[in-house]
Formats: sequence, structure tokens, C-alpha cells
Amino acid sequence: MHPPVTQYRPPGPAAHRPYRLLIVEDEKRLALSLAKGLMAEGYAVDVVHDGLAGLHQATEESYDLVVLDIMLPGMNGYRVCGALRAAGHEVPILMLTAKDGEYDEAEGLDTGADDYLTKPFSYVVLVARVKALLRRRGRTAPPVLRVGALAIDQGARRVERDGAEVTLTTKEFAVLEQLAVRAGEVVSKAEILEHVWDFAYEGDVNIIEVYVSALRRKLGAGHIVTVRGAGYRLVAGG
Repeated sequence: MHPPVTQYRPPGPAAHRPYRLLIVEDEKRLALSLAKGLMAEGYAVDVVHDGLAGLHQATEESYDLVVLDIMLPGMNGYRVCGALRAAGHEVPILMLTAKDGEYDEAEGLDTGADDYLTKPFSYVVLVARVKALLRRRGRTAPPVLRVGALAIDQGARRVERDGAEVTLTTKEFAVLEQLAVRAGEVVSKAEILEHVWDFAYEGDVNIIEVYVSALRRKLGAGHIVTVRGAGYRLVAGG
């Protein structure tokens, strides 16, 4: 009998079927962070914590992408990936590992993985890899988020205000993107930090204020509202 699958689903009605992702990761805190972050991006996410459960789930259900750790109890990620490919499953696989070395990457790719990410990694990089693999698979989600006069193109990593491009740094864009995918909702500093900075980041959470101030200067102060004691909300006004 396999362990239960934890499911995370994006809130509200969807205009199209969301991508279904499977996360196979035994570090439960990391798995939870990844699942919540990817759910906020609009993905439907299932999570299991060992290799055998991951193989069973990926075999029995239909997924658009699998995020697969290498060091897993029950069956390691190399074997899970190899078994899926041997059974004819072509789902894109993004492998995660705490190891670092060309041999590990080569072994992962040789078993049929599509991409490889070494821990600790930036959430922004993870999302970019996920989106690239999904585009390669052939299903394209609408990449442009619109909030009032703002257009946030997630594919091109570009922002326009009233049709004029606004130049942002990588981190500024990532902070804005996190607010945009939850436009109208309050997003806490901790949530932004978790999604935009490395998971291993242990610095001051107030660094978020620096980037919010920069965004207000570039986009107009009225777009990002401070909800005292709770976080920030992106609104249409500006």
C-alpha cells in the first residue's frame, strides 16, 4: 500500500485545465514550499515522499511534468526515472539533487531525465525550468498577466505599463510576478522571500521592502498597496 498523495489545487475557476505536476521529494518542508509556490503559479500539484510511491503515482495518473528528487527512500530517482522511461512514459522529468558533479548530472540525463537542478536552487530558476519543459511538451499556458495598466509577460520576462516597456532587474521582476499571480490578494513578505530567493536564504526578510520600493518608483506608487502587518497587494490603480 502506497503512502497517501497530498494534493494542492489553484483557487478559483480556471479558464483551461491547469497543468498537473507531481513532486517526488522526501524533504517534506521543501516539498511543501515547492507545492505551495507552484500552486500559486496556477499549477495543480500532487506530492509524495518516496520513490516507490512516486513511480506508482506517475504510472497510474496522467501528469504534465514530474519534479523528481534523486536521493529518495524506497527507490532512488535514477531508478524511478529509468523505470518510467522503460515503461514508455514520456512525461517531462526535472531531477533535483543535493549532489553536485558532472557524473551525477550525466547519470540523471542518461536515465531519461529532461533537465537537472542542484540544491540549493532559486525558486525563480525552478519555475523557469518548469515552464520551459512544459512549453517543450507542447501545451502553452497564457504567459501574460494583466493588472490594470500593467502587462507582465511571464514567458519573455518583460513588463509594460500603458504599452511602454519598464526595465526591471531579475529580482524585481520575480517579486512583481509573485504579486501578479495573486493580484488582489495579500502576499506576505515570507511568501515572497520563499518564492523569489534561494530556499537556503537566511537574511533579513525586510529586504523585500527594498524591491517593493524600487517597483513603486518604476511602476507607480499606487499599484502596490502595503497591508500593515500582513504584506503587499497588487492592484489595478496607479
